[in-house]
Amino acid sequence: MLSDVHFKHSYTSGYDEPKDFFTEALIESCNFDLGLGFFSSSGIRSLSYGFALFIANGGKMRVVMNHILSKEDKEVIENGQKHLIEDFEDNILCDIKKLIETLSKEDEQFFRCLSYLISVDRIKFVATVSTKGGLGHDKYGIFKDEKGNKVAFIGSANFSQSALELNGETITVFTSPNDDNRIAEYQTLFDQSWEKDTPHLIHIPIENVKTFIREKFPEASLTNLIEEGINLRESIGMDNDVPQKYYKPISKRILDKIELKEQEPQFPFPEERKIQIDAYNAWIGNGKKGMFAMATGSGKTVTALNCIRKQYKENGYYKAIIVVPTQALAMQWEHETKSFNFQNIVSTHSDKDWKDVLSRYITRSLLDSTKSIILITTYATFNRNDIQLFLKKVRGIETFIYVADEAHNIGSQNSLKHLPEMINWRIGLSATPERIYDDLGTEKLYEFFDSKPPKYTYRYTMKQAIEEGILCNYDYYPIFIELTSSEMEEYEKISDQLRKYIDADTGKYKPNAEKLLLKRKRIIHKAENKKIAISDLLEELKQKQKLDYTFVFVPEGYEPDYSINDSYNIDQDDIHIIDEYAQMFKEHGYSYHKYISGLDDAPSILQNFADGDIQILLSMKCLDEGVDIPRAEHAIFCSSTGNPRQFVQRRGRVLRKCKGKEKARIWDLIVTPPNILDESNKIERNLFFNEVKRIVNFAALADNQIDILYGNLLAYCEALKINLFDLLDKENNNYK
Repeated sequence: MLSDVHFKHSYTSGYDEPKDFFTEALIESCNFDLGLGFFSSSGIRSLSYGFALFIANGGKMRVVMNHILSKEDKEVIENGQKHLIEDFEDNILCDIKKLIETLSKEDEQFFRCLSYLISVDRIKFVATVSTKGGLGHDKYGIFKDEKGNKVAFIGSANFSQSALELNGETITVFTSPNDDNRIAEYQTLFDQSWEKDTPHLIHIPIENVKTFIREKFPEASLTNLIEEGINLRESIGMDNDVPQKYYKPISKRILDKIELKEQEPQFPFPEERKIQIDAYNAWIGNGKKGMFAMATGSGKTVTALNCIRKQYKENGYYKAIIVVPTQALAMQWEHETKSFNFQNIVSTHSDKDWKDVLSRYITRSLLDSTKSIILITTYATFNRNDIQLFLKKVRGIETFIYVADEAHNIGSQNSLKHLPEMINWRIGLSATPERIYDDLGTEKLYEFFDSKPPKYTYRYTMKQAIEEGILCNYDYYPIFIELTSSEMEEYEKISDQLRKYIDADTGKYKPNAEKLLLKRKRIIHKAENKKIAISDLLEELKQKQKLDYTFVFVPEGYEPDYSINDSYNIDQDDIHIIDEYAQMFKEHGYSYHKYISGLDDAPSILQNFADGDIQILLSMKCLDEGVDIPRAEHAIFCSSTGNPRQFVQRRGRVLRKCKGKEKARIWDLIVTPPNILDESNKIERNLFFNEVKRIVNFAALADNQIDILYGNLLAYCEALKINLFDLLDKENNNYK
């Protein structure tokens, strides 16, 4: 914070360097208002350490400058204001070392970085000309930190490399509380100059700014500019002929301070979205407990990590345990955590010595319970002795933050036995927190996070995500297929057996009916006619479009219990099924990969898919739980799941936004009883009713909703006396 720094009253070249003041003020600030006669991007390069940390802190800068710019700087500002740098890599902005290297280079990458910051409103410019016909030549500024503390300065230093490193300069500094009146004067002066013309300065458009270029600059104009107090080197950056000995280094004290700050967590994107701000405030308001019910693809991971980062800002340390269902998802969380610049990360999947690291941390915690750490593990590993022993022995466990990703998993019987009740601060993440067929586990889940539907602690629906441009729009195409006679016979047989498991009081199935329910669901999943439907679809699409960037969710076996296993085991029956589907795509000329383990070759496979070298990814289960693949444009659901969590997650996989992707398309195989339009019994109606609920869920947000509702679906619903539009109204109410 600025209030923690003992700034001197003045800084003079050769004594207390102005460069030291600017660097230290930048690294403590999140806002910088600069009013000056001349601006050159070389000043940013000269202050690359301080400016990199300023950007990483979410810093925003406003500059009131005169109407003279170098050609390069004018182009940078115009490109940024016209948003012509859309594809700039964000990861430079969240990697301080890369950012420092970029800012210190006079090359295209630096100018792209600067234009990008302008395009996202992190740096704004107002160009002015003096009302007297000369140059606006003010040189002052105000720094502000996130607590609202301010420091102002005025003096001879322009924000350029030659002023900061070569010229003899002096600035005077004003700090709170003694100089609050002077600081307020400069803030008012800047705000007035920023907002409108003043008796002193007139705003002009950037395109009317004059530029000058070395070697081609007319001699007479050069003389005039020198007379006005502008040095040509300031406009074109540092002269390559200037000896290194004349550069003014940063003091060791500030370099040491910078090194410490480089280790601090930083938000990895240009700025927090409203989602992150609202979720954090809701979590704080609920006593640092809560469930974030957020649409798949809307940024649950970033939102949770941002809560940990903000708590670091409050407490001066970060301590968190992040628990996920699968090893693949643990890898993804580790990557995201590093993007926030968290340092002390321990992963039970990727760190072979994680047990020793935790043991050492337990010992250190006895002397210092504020030592930072982030532990990433799976539910299965968390429930075992090593982690449970860590929870019991470590000092200060109550001040950890427990983050449960795909939080519905902690409602399983095994995980309920190991709920970390000793941790007071908790975040549960899930697009669909409810547990199917498990009211007790669901209720325990809500109780643990002190958060209940429909509001939850924070809720962000898929409808909001699509309308606000977080997820892309989509078209949805249900494809109706019939069970064979033998499949229907088996379905009815299991349905008869299930009747004795119905609870007379609630009308719901008892917990011990789960195996039979899964067995019946498997009949729907693996309906033989699905293969014929896929073949027909591929033949139909052959003339219209290629299915590049396509997920195919193949019918799978039983859903794994992630409280015991952290990967999805594929049996021989499953392998046989996925091979049959793969063969169909091969026969139609598609390149494909069977994405089964989700681990061993995941990075290279997913990159090949994003590059278009693999057109089809066939998956059974491992793409469900949180894997992020934005490039996917199409999805074919061969697995007719009635579990909302599964189909909501799978839809979210294909709705993530990506450059070059305008809209997603989803084909869904819908199972119907044989001869559905003839006389149907109650079992057949219930079978189709579960499928209709899924169709309505998809149709409610699809661009082609009218085509869906008034196609074959309506005829089927009328035959089975299912009120389609009543279901649609209920679905729409869920988004209110």
